[in-house]
This record gives sequence, C-alpha cells and structure tokens, in this order.
Amino acid sequence: MGTAKERSEVLQGTLDLMILKTLEALGPLHGYGVARRIEQLSEETLRLNEGTVYASLLRLGQKGWIRSEWGVSDNNRKAKYYSISASGRKRLARETRNWERISGLIGRVLGLESEG
Repeated sequence: MGTAKERSEVLQGTLDLMILKTLEALGPLHGYGVARRIEQLSEETLRLNEGTVYASLLRLGQKGWIRSEWGVSDNNRKAKYYSISASGRKRLARETRNWERISGLIGRVLGLESEG
C-alpha cells in the first residue's frame, strides 16, 4: 500500500503560511512557481493541487496579505505574479510564532512515556 515516499496532505491552514513564507523568502512568483517550490522543499512529500494553491492565493489577496500583478513568465507567457505585502509579513511573523508554539506542544505530547 505505501510507497517509499508517501505523499502527505497539507494540514488545514498551513498552506497559507507556507505560501507567505515562500513569497517572503523568494520574492515575487507566479502560482505555479509557488506550488513547485513548496513541493521541492518538501522533497516531493507534498503534492499540491493547482486549484488549491490558487484558492489560497485568492484568499491571501482578499485579506491583503499578498499583492499581485501581471508579468511575463520564463516561457514568455502572461502570468500573474504574487508578492507578500507589509501586512502579510506581520501576519507571517505572528503565524510563525503560533506554529512554533503549537508544534512544540505536539512534540512534548508525542514524547510522553507510558506511565505503566
């Protein structure tokens, strides 16, 4: 049933965080570029559906956390490029602190030893 590299589903709410961080670290990217970069960083553990990524980009744009503008891609096609906004940077910092707190808690719970 399992493969050498099992694919994982993105936890609810984490895709937005990963997109914000990717845009902060790499600068403006088109949606396809964002998805492929996150997949590369996951060492292909994550497989992102294009529709899911674009829905997240739309949501982030509506919240004012990213901006978009039209440009030309490497293969000379018209593409919408996304970049993180100042409010997106603030949100990313807040969400990063929250993620670190929550993942630390989960790590402590999973590290519990049986008492008997």
